[in-house]
Amino acid sequence: MRIWGKEKITEEALISGCIIGDRKMQEELYRIFSPKMFAICMRYCSNYQEAEDLLQEGFIKVFGNISRFRNEGSFEGWMKRIFVNTAIEGFRKNHFLNNMMEVEEMKNDIVQEDDFHQLSAADLLRMVQALSPGYRTVFNLYAIEGYNHQEIADMLGISVGTSKSQLARARYILQKMVLSSQKVQQYAAVF
Repeated sequence: MRIWGKEKITEEALISGCIIGDRKMQEELYRIFSPKMFAICMRYCSNYQEAEDLLQEGFIKVFGNISRFRNEGSFEGWMKRIFVNTAIEGFRKNHFLNNMMEVEEMKNDIVQEDDFHQLSAADLLRMVQALSPGYRTVFNLYAIEGYNHQEIADMLGISVGTSKSQLARARYILQKMVLSSQKVQQYAAVF
């Protein structure tokens, strides 16, 4: 049983209050979970405003479907899934994912794995946001959310090969960005 806030609200009371439309409980749910859900939104969007829109749309879905939460698994995990699915739906509506293609060959040995550890979380987020929507979505689903290529293919309506090639391409582009960032840091250190 999780308890939040000054008033010691349990997760069950929070959910029950939201089910009956209690504005105070809805505000409390938003206050507690919006930072984590916004972080998810930022990973799937290319800018702050898109992420805000996605956050709002996700919470509308959470409040509209909260009575369907069956206490199977964590409530936060249930919410996270809604936000990820909302992000995917947005991309599908905009037809960004329909333009995905398999990439046959590319060099993938630019950056050593340890080079990523030298970057801040904010720098990495900016790099992920700079990816095209298709690359960014596959990268997030695989590397962050932990889905396998078959699951990603099913979610996005693409082939497993396309999922794999989109991930490989996203990693390649991210590696180029890391290398470029390192060169800038080395140049700045000289002066």
